[in-house]
Amino acid sequence: MTENRFAGADFLRATACLVVIGHHLAQRMSWDGPVGWMEWLRVFNNTGGFGVTLFFILSGFLLAHPFWLALDRGEPLPSLRTYAIRRAARILPGFWLALTVTLVLTVTLFRIPLTGELILRYLAGVFLVADWHWVTFFPVEVNGPLWSIGFEITSYLLLPLGFLALFTLPSAVRSGWRGLLPWLVVIALAIAAHLLFTHFVRPSPIRRGWDYGLIGGAKLWMPRFNPFAFFATFAVGALAAGLHVHLARYRGPLFDALALATLATILVVFGIQTKGNGTEAFGLFGIPHTFPLLQIVAGLFLAFAASSLRVGAVLDNPVARYIARISFGLYVWHYVVLDLFVRFLVPDLDHGQMEDPMRLLLYGSAIIVVTGIIAHASFYLMEQPIIRWARNLEQPSRAVLKPA
Repeated sequence: MTENRFAGADFLRATACLVVIGHHLAQRMSWDGPVGWMEWLRVFNNTGGFGVTLFFILSGFLLAHPFWLALDRGEPLPSLRTYAIRRAARILPGFWLALTVTLVLTVTLFRIPLTGELILRYLAGVFLVADWHWVTFFPVEVNGPLWSIGFEITSYLLLPLGFLALFTLPSAVRSGWRGLLPWLVVIALAIAAHLLFTHFVRPSPIRRGWDYGLIGGAKLWMPRFNPFAFFATFAVGALAAGLHVHLARYRGPLFDALALATLATILVVFGIQTKGNGTEAFGLFGIPHTFPLLQIVAGLFLAFAASSLRVGAVLDNPVARYIARISFGLYVWHYVVLDLFVRFLVPDLDHGQMEDPMRLLLYGSAIIVVTGIIAHASFYLMEQPIIRWARNLEQPSRAVLKPA
């Protein structure tokens, strides 16, 4: 690990992004007939949600690390003001821009009527509360992947609450390896809240299913897709960061072997899901994406790769780092580009319609290139300048709450 960089993290972020994009392209393929040597594309058909979960694990890991480091050193709670400024600067401008541009394209190029319901969904996205109801679950039409941004922002808000509790504990409870145990209570509370949500929140059965559009699909995902379920995933990533703080003083070939083993296990989980049904892969307690198997293994990969001698450095090659750098733009824009191709260039690139795998590969590559250009411009012309500007708003960290 170098300052502000963990070996293996860029690789996991790039992988998560490519898995999501690959999934949305694979959805356009007709899998009824033989696809020959392109059979490997099938791996993306049922694993798209795993990419979203990898994003949540990685975010939990990275954002929790400063809190665990302060606990380990007996320092005050890191500045929540700095935490909030950095999160807002990193996520909100790009999200709001994608949300607004998508709404404009929806009512112009895609000619979807601007109804009161569509405005409500958009406003719920703008005010970051879209993740609490199936009507607003997808804040805009056309750009479905924006659903996860609201869930991640809720996790950003819940994470400091867990650490506020940890910092109030006596030193004997929160110090050393023992400090990881109270975080298990945080994960348990997230699971309990998830179970309460699934018990009391009941989406209307009317027009339920993907045949009825995004709201119909949201009714199918909810209530098991809810903010607490994804915070449980996020919190497992945070726990892995606490583990890494205690492992960081060690480095050696053992961690290379462990990183490779956990990476191989992730691939096995992906392979198993390839033969599964649906992309939700509900795990324990009905939490999406094989909870807690994938979450634990991916968290361990991050903890081990950060202390590896070679594996993390090899995985974080220049290509992986570049994809990771522009990954937010790739995520929020690729689906719009895909649907624009469908509407104006390749009508048979619609869901389940593409029968020629070579054409899918050709147009899929073009979509990735176009999205990459947009994401590159987004990062260097907007995201990075705003992040640098926001750093000027930060003040020196002050003690918000000292450890007991």
